[in-house]
Amino acid sequence: MINLKKVVVGMSGGVDSSVAAILLKNQGYEVIGLFMRNWDASLNNDILGNPTLNNNICPQEEDYNDAKKVCEKLNIPLHRVDFVKEYWDYVFTYFLDELKKGRTPNPDIMCNKYIKFDMFAKEAKKLGADYIATGHYARIKDGKLLRAIDDNKDQTYFLSQVSKEQLKNVLFPIGDLIKPDVRKIAEEYDLVTANKKDSTGICFIGERNFTNFLNNYLPNQPGDVIDIDTNKKIGEHIGLMHYTIGQRRGLNIGGTSDRLFVVGKNLDKNILYVCQNGNNDYLISDSCIVEEINYLGDKKIDKCTAKFRYRQPDNEVNLTWLDDENILVEYPQGVKSVTPGQACVFYKDDECLGGGIIKEVRKNNQKLWYL
Repeated sequence: MINLKKVVVGMSGGVDSSVAAILLKNQGYEVIGLFMRNWDASLNNDILGNPTLNNNICPQEEDYNDAKKVCEKLNIPLHRVDFVKEYWDYVFTYFLDELKKGRTPNPDIMCNKYIKFDMFAKEAKKLGADYIATGHYARIKDGKLLRAIDDNKDQTYFLSQVSKEQLKNVLFPIGDLIKPDVRKIAEEYDLVTANKKDSTGICFIGERNFTNFLNNYLPNQPGDVIDIDTNKKIGEHIGLMHYTIGQRRGLNIGGTSDRLFVVGKNLDKNILYVCQNGNNDYLISDSCIVEEINYLGDKKIDKCTAKFRYRQPDNEVNLTWLDDENILVEYPQGVKSVTPGQACVFYKDDECLGGGIIKEVRKNNQKLWYL
């Protein structure tokens, strides 16, 4: 029986959303495309003083044109909506505020929470949507958020702050596919996005130099780099906001050519702490406090697995609920480079139980003083 319910698909101009639209149309839905403009790329050019680089900085017009070509090929309408102000207010401002605190934010998670599954959903309702759909690699079954079949592309980590209410009437059409099969489908339909490179990095930075971009919003404040093992100054950093725990590439530390790993920060003294051994004990913690909990499970549990970063292997953890919005997460085996500001996402087998934001990292029941 043909399903004539209406679904609005977030068309990004990439292959994943293109194939999501194909699958939904083949399943009998009335499909409508909706393209979101979340960032004003001209800001990058104004700031950097080089308008010729527009196509290399969040090329939304190119993406829109690709989305339009796909929709024309599939004979579905495409609408366009501007969320530039909302993205600035809810995502970019959060991003800057977290960096000021010395934390490592994940704007993609907040974009999903506030833009793609909130503002977008409201706009879709105006178009009469029964469902919304995106090209995320994830699955929903019996009201539960599940990992995608393709472990390498699974994006449930980035959906961990999306609420149960927001996930109602959401479809993830490609969650049962692996990436090569997604591209194969796009090739069969001769879509312009079939072999298009996946987007990487943060949209509002694009392919630009992160340091140069950020310096226009948060001016650099250079300071001392201290070897945590010797307590000796070994160079200077370019600004604490440019570093994250465990980082070993692109440190731009003047005064040394040694291979170094970021261990921690002291905001009050503007000091960056590093070590020369990637297995240094200072990089390992055994517990953390996680705040802003968005829990998707049916009931609270005290044992599960968790990811402290995207693509990280699952870690066995014990949970102590301090209240509804804060959890003590313990991992006696020790985990490297757990970082304030990043998401801690909980899993029970394939089910994503939601998660929260890492507030405080601990070792032996003590807050790590160098974070």
